[in-house]
Amino acid sequence: MTLQQLKYVIEVARSQSINKAAQRLFISQPSLSNALKELEEELGITIFLRSNKGIIITSEGSEFLGYARQVVEQAELLESRYTNTTSPQKFFGVSAQHYAFAVSAFVRLLKDYDIEKYEFSLRETKTYEIIEDVKNLRSEIGILYVNEFNKKVINKFLGEGNLQFHELFTAKPHIFISSINPLSKKEYVTLSDLDPYPYLSYEQGDYNSFYFSEEILSTLSRPKNIKVTDRATLFNLLIGLNGYTISTGVISHKLNSKDIIAVPLKVDEQIHVGYITHKNVTNSTMANTYIQYLKESVEQEIVQL
Repeated sequence: MTLQQLKYVIEVARSQSINKAAQRLFISQPSLSNALKELEEELGITIFLRSNKGIIITSEGSEFLGYARQVVEQAELLESRYTNTTSPQKFFGVSAQHYAFAVSAFVRLLKDYDIEKYEFSLRETKTYEIIEDVKNLRSEIGILYVNEFNKKVINKFLGEGNLQFHELFTAKPHIFISSINPLSKKEYVTLSDLDPYPYLSYEQGDYNSFYFSEEILSTLSRPKNIKVTDRATLFNLLIGLNGYTISTGVISHKLNSKDIIAVPLKVDEQIHVGYITHKNVTNSTMANTYIQYLKESVEQEIVQL
């Protein structure tokens, strides 16, 4: 087993395709396939299952990747410390529901890390895709919420993916609205107060189940509904149409306009927001730093709230 083979395995897992990985590694696809086959035969395990649709990481492959990442990371630290070669490119990925604090922590990570080359990804995406991204190691960290309504289903998918939920904070529901919305002067709002206004929620694609909704109380019937796919569009509609959405109330005014405010929603619900990681993968140094920045961003923005 060589360090180069470990790097091959990590790149295939990241690319989700042997062809794409070969292109990124600047080697031929047959050479990469042979290197992977030799490694699997040497170890006596199957790391990847091949199909016409790409590759699937096996459970033993996920465990192996956890160790491989640690070895490669430590080798890169040695190289950067004792050789004059340029710093290796750093990879790090986060998949999240549409939370401003996740972006704040990501911005801080990029500003504070003194590295010459990197390829980072921050995907604000659908709930099911967040779970799949972390399960298949496309992202190290996933950020989502659970509550009494969805936790059995979410926990089922997390368990099947060998994933673990770590709570960041518990929030009481709020609505996000424009500062000029007639409801903005109220100390709190009720569900009946919201009936005249358009309800905005995030599209969940093929997995548009109530249990995967990014907003609580997803089963309630509302007279006016608008589905969106990104946070910028949602905020524009909050202002332009006096719409509303339901969330934690935690909002970053450093990244978002002060035209959007949070008002408490009078319902007997709690929102548990946290991050998910793969049980078989030890967090990278960058992941641990990002998690710490997440916690600090949440603390700061909750104080502001």
